[in-house]
Amino acid sequence: MFHVKHHATLNNTNPTIYIKSQDFLVSGESFSLILNEELQMLETSPQPGIGEIAKYYESDAYISHTDSKRGVLNTIYQLVKSYSLRRKVVLINRLSKSKGSLLDVGAGTGDFLLAASTSNWQVQGVEVNASARKRAHEKNLDLKASLDEIQNQTFDVITLWHVLEHLHDLEGTIARLKLLLNENGILIIAVPNYNSFDAQYYKSHWAAFDVPRHLWHFSQTSIRKLFQPDLKLLETKPMIFDSFYVSLLSEKYKSGNAFSLKALWIGFKSNWLARSSSEYSSLIYCFQKPKRPF
Repeated sequence: MFHVKHHATLNNTNPTIYIKSQDFLVSGESFSLILNEELQMLETSPQPGIGEIAKYYESDAYISHTDSKRGVLNTIYQLVKSYSLRRKVVLINRLSKSKGSLLDVGAGTGDFLLAASTSNWQVQGVEVNASARKRAHEKNLDLKASLDEIQNQTFDVITLWHVLEHLHDLEGTIARLKLLLNENGILIIAVPNYNSFDAQYYKSHWAAFDVPRHLWHFSQTSIRKLFQPDLKLLETKPMIFDSFYVSLLSEKYKSGNAFSLKALWIGFKSNWLARSSSEYSSLIYCFQKPKRPF
């Protein structure tokens, strides 16, 4: 059994600070990212508790909780999002043998669930943010506020698109996800990768650190250790557009430029180098729950 929650800070009197970063979106506060050497994972420190984390999401600029197209970065995000939604549906259709039940954890405003439902998936979603749930409700989607509201059900596919890094009880949630998955079911996890070139280039200004909303920061090693051997890793796929969007946002944090050709170059270079290193800005991990032997 792995132990994740506050492993690096509570069990280590001299924690290794990998890097320090700042909340560029809301508070301007500084945070340390502590290296968990066993898991090769970073932990944001200090971590706001469940009761206080909401205030760090209170910004119109937090794009995943809105459908805003105001501004250059929001417009780019929404354009890429439309294409990415189609690719996500193609992925689940390819990996799952039948179009059955699907649970999206951290569903935001519900657009992925809508796309999956038009492809004949029976969809449910969980979203903790009340304003995002309200926007989803306006699209005729009734999202649950917590995984605890999902009772006596299992699913053929469970997805977490850039959600795992936000979860307080990481260990408990991973255990719950494994139980919610049917035999032969597919679990898809998409997270940023702090070993990517754009992360190494922008360092403390790397937008995907996104402290303190991102409580955890993953490497390929950490994801494998967290989910294996209970689940089988089928494949790992890059999220090509993330390096460009993250680099544009990182450059904005670093230099104040709302749009930068330099950032696009860094995004391109990150993808180019990842062709050999496999260290893309964000990665999609596709797991399957093995069928139990008789």
